[in-house]
Amino acid sequence: MDVVRTTQEIIDGRRLSRGEELSWLADCDLKALQSGADRLREYFCGDRADLCTIISGRSGRCSENCSFCAQSARHRTQCEVHGLLDEDTIIEQARANEEEGVGRFSIVNSGYGPTPEDFERLVAIYERMHRELRIALCCSLGFFSAEQIHRLHEAGVTGVHCNIETSRRNFPNICTTHSFDDKLANIRRAQAEGMRVCSGGIIGMGETWADRVDMALTLAELGVMSIPLNTLMPIPGTPLGDLPRPGEEEILRTVAMFRYINPEADIRLAGGRALIRENGRELFRSGASASITGNMLTTTGSTIAEDLAMLRELGRDVTPVWMTCG
Repeated sequence: MDVVRTTQEIIDGRRLSRGEELSWLADCDLKALQSGADRLREYFCGDRADLCTIISGRSGRCSENCSFCAQSARHRTQCEVHGLLDEDTIIEQARANEEEGVGRFSIVNSGYGPTPEDFERLVAIYERMHRELRIALCCSLGFFSAEQIHRLHEAGVTGVHCNIETSRRNFPNICTTHSFDDKLANIRRAQAEGMRVCSGGIIGMGETWADRVDMALTLAELGVMSIPLNTLMPIPGTPLGDLPRPGEEEILRTVAMFRYINPEADIRLAGGRALIRENGRELFRSGASASITGNMLTTTGSTIAEDLAMLRELGRDVTPVWMTCG
């Protein structure tokens, strides 16, 4: 496979698709793949870097059995457990993140979906953030109805996070309390409402390279424009707690692979970035154009200031969209 030629073909309009032979993504020269992915990132996304932060609104006691997750009530872990945080705590963090120059902020809740009481509280919190702040507002609240997502949209939410986690084939090995099709339906409800969808998954859960290609193709077919990629950090007490962590080259290849299949999307670094030297610096040279940042559940341990400094050193524009809108 001529990686350089394929890169140019993608720039010229070709899109890698289901049914064609894509195994070369897993075994071609890694340096060539990284270089091509960085070229695609530069062409389609430019030098901007999209940074977001999250807050754990509700933690633990989740009814679902996702085998990677510490927050499932079905696993024995040391997960922090608390109900929905109070309004002021959430808004204070969003305000602090905005002041540091972050572009997006999301409340992340454990559970299949918010209780009716929590949902009303969440709507009120988002309405207040929309009035008082300029930072873009996102949510990761599990499953929702069309009516609920419409109310959140009216409250100022513009982005919805819902990971598909892995490939359709591998999904039943990861979760059985909801299905892959449940995930796709949730994403389509958000898209029908006009929301910006953020959806990706986790590598290192026993999947094959073909599963990773399939996950990337599913996201391309859905038209997802923000793809968070996590690397499994095995948690004792979960069914995947004894799995080995993927190596650096495997993570770099995965990020580059997703860029080739989703050239126009933000490939967003999430959990596991610390497994790459220098806090994942090389991943930003391998197709990544965005990242979760801050001292949250899925971050690397670096601060917002450290991430901003690193990205500026790489020549990236970290000015959030809300700061350029007057």
